[in-house]
Amino acid sequence: MLSKKTKYGLKALTYLASRPDKEPVQIAEIAEHENISQKFLESILLSLRKTGFLGSKKGKGGGYYLIKNPSEIPMTTVIRVLEGPIAMVPCVSLNFYEKCDDCPDENECSVHKLMLMVRDSALEVYRNNTLADILT
Repeated sequence: MLSKKTKYGLKALTYLASRPDKEPVQIAEIAEHENISQKFLESILLSLRKTGFLGSKKGKGGGYYLIKNPSEIPMTTVIRVLEGPIAMVPCVSLNFYEKCDDCPDENECSVHKLMLMVRDSALEVYRNNTLADILT
């Protein structure tokens, strides 16, 4: 299940991307428009800023803004930043692989085989979509 952090992060990014003026937007405005706790949103936007999706400006007229064009922001990267590994189990993760303690042979494991297919189909969707693609 998608975490609220990821859901709200995607909502905030799409809100910023849909703004015609591309000027900085205050957290309060995004929070009110997307019905998100301002304090929770602040930590999400800070994560997105630290990873290079957003810039911020302090003071009057300040707020958060997109640094890149929405078509240059792949969903794979956004999901990994906000949600963590895309794979549902660590033994099929591309970036966070760990062997399962309870599995003697991954090649014979039915869960491993199924989760590989789930991971690959999720990656297919994320790789083929950018922030621009999900704007409504």
